[in-house]
Parts: sequence; structure tokens; C-alpha cells
Amino acid sequence: MSKFLHPKYQSLSCYVPGEQPRDKAYIKLNTNESPYPPSPEVIAAVDANAVADLRLYSDPEGKCLRQKLADRYRVAPENIYLANGSDDILSFAFMAYASDGEPVAFADITYGFYSVFAALYGSDAKILPLREDFSIDYRDYLGIDRTIFLANPNAPTGLALSVENIEKILESNPGRVVIIDEAYVDFGAESCLPLVHRYDNLLIVRTFSKSRSMAGARLGFAIASRGIIEDLNRIKFSTNPYNVNRLTLLAGAAAIDSDHYFIENCERIMKTRTKTEAALSALGFEVIPSKANFIFAKHNAMSGEAIYQALKERGILVRHFSSPRITEYNRITVGSEEEMASLLATLADILASS
Repeated sequence: MSKFLHPKYQSLSCYVPGEQPRDKAYIKLNTNESPYPPSPEVIAAVDANAVADLRLYSDPEGKCLRQKLADRYRVAPENIYLANGSDDILSFAFMAYASDGEPVAFADITYGFYSVFAALYGSDAKILPLREDFSIDYRDYLGIDRTIFLANPNAPTGLALSVENIEKILESNPGRVVIIDEAYVDFGAESCLPLVHRYDNLLIVRTFSKSRSMAGARLGFAIASRGIIEDLNRIKFSTNPYNVNRLTLLAGAAAIDSDHYFIENCERIMKTRTKTEAALSALGFEVIPSKANFIFAKHNAMSGEAIYQALKERGILVRHFSSPRITEYNRITVGSEEEMASLLATLADILASS
């Protein structure tokens, strides 16, 4: 850190991404990426002609992709916002609705960027503890009169709130924006999309990173009332109008055109998840039932840190967290059938030799 950094940023605790070691080949089950490639249509869209056109700026409004998303989710293009990954949307939402001492609320165990953004933008953050079973108690958020951030399904637990209970939160906080982060919703949870037309304080955040196999493309989108989308665009056009590059816009449009591929992959991942959860339970793990593309589990015979290290030594990466409430757990991305078979065999060997 240089001596020139503004004092208010010197104490920031940065978000820590999942590790990306290069010392050997790993089975990578630590960053919730899809085990399957993008659709053939996406691969075909990013051709030599598209690359040649990189000399040109991208469409700052992303009209083609916004229209496709609007048609897909049965809203107007004015209800769609595009971004360089969903994290950019979350950042802008904190900037727009929870900066400079404005009140915000989120769970104590949830997506790590919420606390980072709260510190970055000087939010007055109220952190609400999950229940003992790691579920969110929706009643904690009723009438709280704060901007609310809820990951649904939550990360790293994989548990989801019902749309009915989210609606109660929206109804009881009409003067505040409620942000529902649906990064993992395509793996079996219920989306809040039906509520968009009824609540002008709802902001839904989605991503192409997980279910559409495009983590490296960096593409996120939001669905909300026209007023909220205008808020996000106001910040975007005051910072970086060309926030989504040409190749990503093309790939995103092709991904929407190949919904069949995306749906089939989600179903494959959910089947693999169910099978893996059962196998982990048979090995003695306590497994949190997941609605995401990952599994959160612990074993009473061995610490979470020890399991993580033993797997890493054997060439398998999972995500371990040091927070006291969840330090005994590891988050395991659902990979391919072959990857999960390797994981299970390795875990069985680790436990047998412990």
C-alpha cells in the first residue's frame, strides 16, 4: 500500500476470490464454475469477424442482448440492466442506495462482497445472524427500513427463502430497495421475477457465470422497475458507458438463443448434486440441503481445514472459510460426474486413513 492511498481506503478488507493455483493440475471445485463449456452457439458467435470488430466500441446500451433478455423473462427492455458481471451491479447498488452512512442490512454468513462494499462505500451496516440451521429468518428483515441485500439461494449455504417470504420483506420496506442476488437461482430455487411488476423497490441481480457457463466472459444483468434501472444507468454512464465488451455481448445473446443447452446442463448439475449429497451423507458428512451448484458439508471426525488441506494435497480444490460459525464446513462445487466420483473416492480414502 502506498502513502498516497486515501485514509478511508487504507483499512479495507478486500474480497478474497477462490484460489487459482498453477503448480499442478487440479480438479477445481472451489469457485462454483460450471463443469460444462458454453453452448455451441456461444462458441460460434465469437468468431474471427467478431474479433476483427474489436477495433470498434461495444454498444453502450446493449440493445440486442437487452431485448433478448426482456423477451426471455417477459419484461420490457427498460427493465433490464447489463453489467460486467453481477458484482458490478451489487457495487452500484451499494453506491446508489447504501453509501455515505445510509443504512443497509445483510446476513452474517452470506456472499463476502456485501461486507466489502459496505465498508468501501461507508454504509451503516446491520449484520443479521442466520439461524442455527443457517437459514435466513425473513422476520428479521420486516420493517427494518434499510436497504436489504439477500443472496437467494444464499452462499455459501445453498439455502433459499420462499418468494412468499421475500414478498413480505418487500411489502414491509416500501421506502427501501431490496436487492435479491439470484446468482444460483437456476439450480432449483424459486425466482422473484413474478414480483418485479408489483414492487418498484425490488432489484433482482443475475449472472451468466454459473448456469450459462460464462464465468470468464464477465456478464451480469439486473431486472427491476424502470426507475431503478435508470438509477443504475446514471451511475454507469458516469463511470464506464462501455462496461460490457463486444464479444461478451455477442456471447450473451447466443447463450439466450440456446436456452435448451442451459436448461439441460442445469438439470445435469442438479442430478449430480443430489447423487453427491447422498454419497457424502453415506460417508458420514453433515450436508446442508442445497438449491445451488455447490454443497456445504462438514464431517465430525475431521476438521474442515484438515479436509480442505488433504484434498488439496491430492489435487482437488474446495473452498474453506475461516469464519468461526462455518470453519468446520467446506463448500464443494458440483462438477461433472467424473469429478465428483474422484472427490468421493478421495474423501473415502482420507477418512479411512485419518
